[in-house]
Formats: sequence, C-alpha cells, structure tokens
Amino acid sequence: MYPFPHIKRYLLLCLAVLCFAPVVKAQLFYINKHKKQVHLRFKLVRDMIVVPVYINQKGPFNFIVDSGVGLIIITDPKLLDSAKIYNKRIIKIYGAAGNTESFEAYATSTIDLALPGGVSSSLVSAAVFKEDNFGLSNYAGIPIHGILGYEFFSHLSVKINFTDTILSIARSGYYRPFKKKRGVTIPLSVEERKPYIKATVALPNKQITENKFLVDLGAGHPLSIEQPDIHQAHFNNSVKANLGVGLTGQPISGFISRVNEFNLDRYRFTNVIASFPEVKGTRYLVPRDGNLGLGILKRFMVIMDYANSVMYLKPNYKYNEPFEHDMSGMEYYAAGAELNRIVISRVEPGSAADEAGIMANDEITTVNFKRVDKMSMVDIDNLFKSKDKRNILVEIRRGKKYETFVLTLKRRI
Repeated sequence: MYPFPHIKRYLLLCLAVLCFAPVVKAQLFYINKHKKQVHLRFKLVRDMIVVPVYINQKGPFNFIVDSGVGLIIITDPKLLDSAKIYNKRIIKIYGAAGNTESFEAYATSTIDLALPGGVSSSLVSAAVFKEDNFGLSNYAGIPIHGILGYEFFSHLSVKINFTDTILSIARSGYYRPFKKKRGVTIPLSVEERKPYIKATVALPNKQITENKFLVDLGAGHPLSIEQPDIHQAHFNNSVKANLGVGLTGQPISGFISRVNEFNLDRYRFTNVIASFPEVKGTRYLVPRDGNLGLGILKRFMVIMDYANSVMYLKPNYKYNEPFEHDMSGMEYYAAGAELNRIVISRVEPGSAADEAGIMANDEITTVNFKRVDKMSMVDIDNLFKSKDKRNILVEIRRGKKYETFVLTLKRRI
C-alpha cells in the first residue's frame, strides 16, 4: 500500500502552495506568561523531529516539527473523530507552480493545540488530509498524526538540542547568539512562511557557487540540489532513487550522489551526500536552489528565531561524522496494525540486496538473528549503512517460505 515510504528524502509538501493559507486569520503559538522557556523531549525518528501534541484536550498525538511546511497539517484523517474536530470545509491543495497535482483536504475551524510544559496556540487552524497519501507512520515505524509548520515557529524562538533530544521554546529574542569561537549567526530570510539561507556548494566541476536553500527541518537528507541543468551523467558515482512522493502519492524520481563541498558560514563539509530530484518545469513561489535538511542540521545545536531573522548554530559531537548512505540497496517500510513488520518496497538493481537475491515485496523477519519486531527502524537503518563489505544475515519471508540471505554491504556512492 505504501511503495514509497522514504518520504523524508523529498516531501512535496515542502513545495506546496496551499490555497488554505491566505484565508485564515493570524495564527501562532505562545508560551505560558509565567514561564521564560519550556523544555520538552523529542524523538529523533529516521531524522524526523517528533513531538507530542494535544488537540482539543485530546492526545498526545505524534507530530513532526517541520520548517519546510507553510502550515499545520493533520495527516491522519482519523483524528477528526478522536480529537473531536467537527467544523471543517473542503479545500484543494496544489503542488508547486507548474505542477498540476492537487487533492482535496479539509480546512478546520480554530482548534486548540498544545505541547507539554505550557505551549499553547491562538486562532490556529489546520489542513486535514482526507486520505494519508504519504504513509509517514509506515516510514517512521511509529504512528505519525501530523506536521507542525510555520505557525509553530512564527512568534517563538526554538532551540533544538540533538545531543540530548531536548526542544526548548521561548519568546522571540530570548536565546542569544553563541560566542564567536563556539558558534555562528546565520541570516535567515522568512519568505512565504518558510525560512531561507545563503550557502555555497561545490559540484563535481569544482566551481563553488552561492545558492539559496530552504532550511527544512522535515527533510532527513543532508542536502537537496534542485537545479534543472544538473544531470546524473555529471557524477562519477550515483544511484537512481525514488526521492519521495507527490501530493497524489506518485513517486518523485531523481538520483543521489555527493557534492565536493558545502559551506555554511565558516563550517565546511566535504563529500556530502545530496539528493537531486527531477525539477524540470517546476517553479516555486520563492525561487531557490535546494534545501538544507537534518542530515547536516543535526550536527549542530540549532536555534531558529523567525521574528529576528536569524539562525544560530553550534557544532555538536556529530559534526565530524562522515556522510553515509544506505549500503543494502533496499527501500522498506513498517507494515501491520502494530507497525512491527518490515516489507521491502524496492531493490536497487546491482545493489547488495539485488546480488544476494532479495526481491521487492519480501518481508524481513530477522536481521543478524534479531527479530525486527524487537528493533526500531533506526536500528535497522544503522545496520544497513554501518560498514562497506560487512556481512549481515537477513531472514526473509517470501510468501509462505522463509529464506536466509548473506547480505554483503556495498558502498554505492
């Protein structure tokens, strides 16, 4: 049912031009007046920041914190009943300019959203999908109910500590810049409800150019380069990939490779994994060259302050870790009512899994003798990108038969 679960790579919602946004009143989140800041623990699930959210005093529900989305979205239509959301109207959601994809959703009247510790909403509405085309729960391996977008960031200062998985929230201006030796201040431009920065990147031609990037906390890749004149033939090592899904559930094609260099103020990254979606004919409300995802941002403590147009960064212990991509060649998702079964949706030709004889629609039952229902999706991901030429035992259920394969990991890019 969900053949393209790896949505974090390139979620078209990040491009969405939502006709819902202009018709609502000013919406925002605020913290209790008796508090200076609020701290809450988040889950980092396959490079998605997941926080508990209460809707109309019901919950908690799992929401992704995503600066790449221009409004609040409820992806699980069952929440209409469980959160007692009764007043709604039908709207159409469109993709980026030049893309004719659209689908129907509900626009809610004002709903009450709150996060633990004293963060509440004012005049907030949401778009509710009539159908969950994206399968975020299947990708994450845990129930995902929605996405916190622009309204969560618009009037607050949000600090993300990836080391301790703590989200700190305060009024705009509360968090000050890091000392110069410890961090940097990046100018942030908030346009059409989304944040942008300038950074430089060196492609295989080794020419360094300045580019405009969307700061996308909802994207798990390190970097996405969205330029129509870049082709896979320009790269020595690359793999074709389905980089996510469009609004109607159709795959977004492209490839994954590496860029020679990416510079964010004084911080320089080399040999960075990047996604290259096919963007020919796509136009954005705000012209851009790509987006900056959690694959890089999680290497810092991040503070975003929309009202003051700044982002503060301080490196953490992950800063010098090499960039690695999946070495199995499999794309897989969590299935079943408990999301504890792992089904393979795609096998890359010529990959380790392909050479071992593993096929799409196979179900993984154990990895190195450990049952997958006792593992998280992150545990499985980490094994499959752990070390080039490492041998991993994978038990597969194919129909009614069980088979064991020796998977020799292969670094493809």
